Amino acid sequence: MSGLDDVIAAETSLSEVDGLNGQLVIRGYRLEELAGRRSFEAVLALLLAEVLDGGEAAIRTALGAARRTVFAEVERIDAALLELSPVEALRALMARLPGGEDAGTALRLVAAPAVFLPALVRRRRGEAAIAPDPALGQAADMLAMLKGRRPSGAETAALDAYLVTVSDHGLNASTFAARVVASTRAGYASAVLAALGALKGPLHGGAPGPVLDMLDAVGTPERAAGWLAAELARGERLMGFGHRIYRVRDPRVDALKQALARLGAAGDGDAGRLALAETVEREALALLRRAKPGRALETNVEFYTALLLEALGFPREAFTGVFAAGRVGGWIAHAHEQVEKGRLIRPQSRYVGPRAA
Repeated sequence: MSGLDDVIAAETSLSEVDGLNGQLVIRGYRLEELAGRRSFEAVLALLLAEVLDGGEAAIRTALGAARRTVFAEVERIDAALLELSPVEALRALMARLPGGEDAGTALRLVAAPAVFLPALVRRRRGEAAIAPDPALGQAADMLAMLKGRRPSGAETAALDAYLVTVSDHGLNASTFAARVVASTRAGYASAVLAALGALKGPLHGGAPGPVLDMLDAVGTPERAAGWLAAELARGERLMGFGHRIYRVRDPRVDALKQALARLGAAGDGDAGRLALAETVEREALALLRRAKPGRALETNVEFYTALLLEALGFPREAFTGVFAAGRVGGWIAHAHEQVEKGRLIRPQSRYVGPRAA
């Protein structure tokens, strides 16, 4: 079956994606109960309850120590790595970490994107990498290593909400890749690297950046309707709209839009950029409903992801790496679940080629 649509490939207690009703449930909690209300470390405690000891406070401490440990690899960033895209360089750095199926490995893998990505961004700009502060939470420390200053409370809350929002999302392409590799007992590191490779693709995690390209091209709210109509007339895709699973509005959209609004209210966001995005969203949805009435094309997570990460100071080429920083805990949780409860994943294929004589 093309794309394995509607094929049940695993049973999981980690997350449920209800595309018909627009709900995402993580370990029994609706996303609305977590994003902006629980810290990333608290959600890690939910997802990795069978892997990591202790609750939110213990994980925050252990993760801080893990960030300090993996920072040693930053010294090995060389000119060849800096010529790669940030996500490719991130993958290469994470491949140097020791593997295993233990809590220490899991912590290092969760810590790694939060440390390596800011270091890569700064080194690509000709700036020195900044060491982590183990006393900070993951979101605050990631921003401090990016910006060279302690972030505001609003900035920290916005990134924390983002990391929670993207922490797990059912059996998407990268998570399925992680489970396939984990089923061979290759270890957490190999599973995470496979997932990161899948996330790099533009049909999965690589699409938020083009949303900003679209907003740049539109320019002002007054041009939105005409520009979008012209794109549709040429058969172009409007970035940030439509999802493989959701038939209604993606619940992650509103979680990120609220985080972005709070950031703007605190004076750390661009009110003009948000106003432009809201106009583009409104006009795009209206055009899509008229042009493609038989299709469910709603705003997806990439739309407000792009705006939020831009407002926080991440360059658009680094967006996929930030996504990985939020999702890596979910990948490990699925890898662990596959090892504990699943079998070697080995589906069948149907041969449609020429027959032997």
